[in-house]
Amino acid sequence: MGAIVAVDQNRPAQEAVERGAALLADGGVLVMPTDSVYGIGCAALAGNPALRRIFSIKRRDRAQTLPWLVADAAELEVYGACVPAWAQRAAKALWPGALTLVVQASPEVPPEYRRPAAPGGRPTIALRCPGSNLVRELARQVGVPLPTTSANTHGLAAATSGAGLEPRIVEAADLTFDAGPAPIAVASTIVDCTAGEPRVLRRGSVSPEEFLRAAGLSSERGA
Repeated sequence: MGAIVAVDQNRPAQEAVERGAALLADGGVLVMPTDSVYGIGCAALAGNPALRRIFSIKRRDRAQTLPWLVADAAELEVYGACVPAWAQRAAKALWPGALTLVVQASPEVPPEYRRPAAPGGRPTIALRCPGSNLVRELARQVGVPLPTTSANTHGLAAATSGAGLEPRIVEAADLTFDAGPAPIAVASTIVDCTAGEPRVLRRGSVSPEEFLRAAGLSSERGA
């Protein structure tokens, strides 16, 4: 069984952060708490075998892609391309937080992490800056974002506490950080920002109205 380490999301011990970052940099798979739900992730390194392992552990179709957890809001402009001004405003207002933005992928995103382009479009990437000092510090120390998905078997409910994690998931991962209950305990809201208007792909803890206000858009537009 993979090791389990108790952590504090808001004030993580440096020893725990260093251990998790070293594991991620070495191609490991980490189960970690976020502000929304528990996730299973790796480092966004080109050719990282941990990416394939995550899909295998989740029993999820490898054709899908994983959202990236980033350390800081400024990384929206690093890994996103042609990001609309309204999406930038929303990120500035709501990050860190439980909001995932789907944007065009910049050349900084390795091909295996991009969602293939629709006809006439460009490949995309989903980005989120979570309200978790632990996760953000892990990404800073590794030096790349963390491709992360909910830590559960595909099709089952996401775990909102360390106690709610499936033993099979914990056993398959290299390390699990247990911070107790996730503070929000609701999945992030996902908004597609690749067109002229925002489109909510998944409703979560951030309401469409809250997003539109943060984006500086009329509540009658998009979402």
